[in-house]
Amino acid sequence: MGKKQGIVKKNMDNIIKKILGFRVVASVEQKDIHINKHTSVSKTKPLIKNFIFLMVVQIANYVFPLISLPYLVRVLGPEKYGLIAFAQSFIGYFILITNYGFELSATREISINRDNKDKLAEIFSSVMYAKTLLLAFCFFVFLLFLQIDKFKKDFLVYILTFGIIIGQTLFPVWLFLGLERMEYITILTVLERGVFTVCIFIFIKNINDYFYVPLFNTIGYMVSGILGMLLAFLRFGITFRTPKLQNIFSQIKQGWYSFISTTNISLYSTTNIFILGLFWNNVIVGYYAAAEKLIYAVQRLLVPLSQTVFPYISKTAHVKREEAVLFLKQILHINIAIGIILAITILLGSRIIVKIILGPMYQESIIIMQIFAFLPLAGAVANVLGFQTMLPFKMDRELAKALLITALINIGLAFILIPFFAHLGAAVAFLSTMYSTCLILLLFLRKANINLLCSSK
Repeated sequence: MGKKQGIVKKNMDNIIKKILGFRVVASVEQKDIHINKHTSVSKTKPLIKNFIFLMVVQIANYVFPLISLPYLVRVLGPEKYGLIAFAQSFIGYFILITNYGFELSATREISINRDNKDKLAEIFSSVMYAKTLLLAFCFFVFLLFLQIDKFKKDFLVYILTFGIIIGQTLFPVWLFLGLERMEYITILTVLERGVFTVCIFIFIKNINDYFYVPLFNTIGYMVSGILGMLLAFLRFGITFRTPKLQNIFSQIKQGWYSFISTTNISLYSTTNIFILGLFWNNVIVGYYAAAEKLIYAVQRLLVPLSQTVFPYISKTAHVKREEAVLFLKQILHINIAIGIILAITILLGSRIIVKIILGPMYQESIIIMQIFAFLPLAGAVANVLGFQTMLPFKMDRELAKALLITALINIGLAFILIPFFAHLGAAVAFLSTMYSTCLILLLFLRKANINLLCSSK
């Protein structure tokens, strides 16, 4: 145990050094240790700053739901909360389409061409035009679904929820990530979450106010999207140009494998809630969605590290393969350690967590929390193996294949388990799929002679 803690501590020290950018040089004759004068402070400060800003975003994503969720689930009850969760899962499919993996592919392109204003304008215009076309397609399909009785009955909730897609389409998060200006993501996200939370307490007083939830969500995303576009034009001098058709298709082609990868991994949760809502009532969906919301809040704590190191790994993988692999091993060991700690904490504290945050109406959510306790570990490992390793090493096609396989596994398990075991079946299907994902990704990496599990020297 002590040896394992030593390895984890060593890996953490190495990552901190990497983030800080210090290169320690030992002098054999004088036995001095000094900081390499050639280390560029300008390269290290952005990494630290971006990590802090992205951590603030995740804290906002963690804290604000924890503030509003206990109030919301109590006022709305499992049925109306389940309806809202089902509507969000339905709209989630359209969000996946409009995002189209641009947060990875476009971020990579922006990062590489950040000093070329003309190229930035070309990429920005092509991506935004592509997203707009995808949005139009989604709206057409959405109108067709509204003709179905299940959706027509609560059409107002679905229409208000659809507005989230417009806001997300406008918000150029991929631009800020590629330029490594995460402070703008932080400011706008905190603003949107904060306003939404305040509005929840001011306007939602009883169960009949449930439609305010999607309304405030849409307003928040729309305002963030508009402000994000204004920042792109006014702060960074991005100009919108009518893109050539070949440039639009080029962005779509580059984002295809990222789209397949992000879509497959996101479908695990979205599909399970959707299928659960098809077979069972909104109350059952509410039990499941409330527990899932809490787990996602915990999982977000691992996102800042992932987003911060992705640009560094993307650059290093092209020129120093061994250094990138070594760094990824260290990241993986840290994520495993954190995942184990979170699993034990959630497993032992699930009853208290549900009682305090969700209330007595959500006793059925306790067993879901206990099953989900092991999700953060699987999610953290899958993220390192897939997005942090395979994408920088240009294994986009292999990642897409791996996640397509696991998405099919999840859909199959969901349709088998949910009709018989309801929310328990959905939770088991999700958890089984995530660990299957880790195993399949490891097999693909081993085939490419990339082994992140062996000890780093």
